[in-house]
Amino acid sequence: MAKMKGKEYEEEMTRLQGELCMLQDYVKESGQRVVIIFEGRDAAGKGGTIRALTEKVSPRVFRVIALPAPSDREKSQMYIQRYLQHFPAAGEIAIFDRSWYNRAGVERVMNFCTDDEYEEFFRSVPEFEKMLVRSGVQIVKYWFSITDEEQEIRFQNRIHDPLKQWKLSPMDLESRRRWEAYTQAKEVMLQRSHIPEAPWWVVQAVDKKRARLNCIQHLLNQVPYHEIEHPRVELPARVYHDEYSRQPVPASMIVPEVY
Repeated sequence: MAKMKGKEYEEEMTRLQGELCMLQDYVKESGQRVVIIFEGRDAAGKGGTIRALTEKVSPRVFRVIALPAPSDREKSQMYIQRYLQHFPAAGEIAIFDRSWYNRAGVERVMNFCTDDEYEEFFRSVPEFEKMLVRSGVQIVKYWFSITDEEQEIRFQNRIHDPLKQWKLSPMDLESRRRWEAYTQAKEVMLQRSHIPEAPWWVVQAVDKKRARLNCIQHLLNQVPYHEIEHPRVELPARVYHDEYSRQPVPASMIVPEVY
């Protein structure tokens, strides 16, 4: 498939971002609660899609949650507990940049959880998600899929680009070595947690531009939103007072105009 031209991509992205603004208005008006999960291998393009998804909308409605490794206290809690506090209230969309499915992926591959904890996860999570759906929370789960060769290219680009090296962690490099183990873990995860109430959707992500557009268009298709009518906005006249005199800002406080 031919590479998508930049102009075509920008035009389509602008259109979709306009639709996302309409979705935002609908979610606020209707009190919808939506959870979107982004999972996938390292360098699969999750972050770029989330940035495109949230670029033109309010962070008060589209909230991005990217949790660090659990603290010692969190490790002693019920596994799902640290995610619960980030769930959406009415009129909110919570976007999880990686989620509780860490247990099915990195924790399984890197032996950060026991076999019993792993099995309990798959017993509990489908029931947990069914409970969320019954309570009115819509769950949309995306897996970003790239090839072995494409991940190699993206990792090499990060290694040789000083502006991208921060994206690489020792865990990322180890995940590259354990490609097959991650593949097996992903296959088990999709099989055991793909339920009618909260199915998995696989995004073909070798082409970053198409992956972003396809994912956003698919997301828009999942929520039956419509345009919300708003009262016409008119800018009020600025009020002037004769007794007011603007005070000069001290030169020492001014940011130097280097550019």
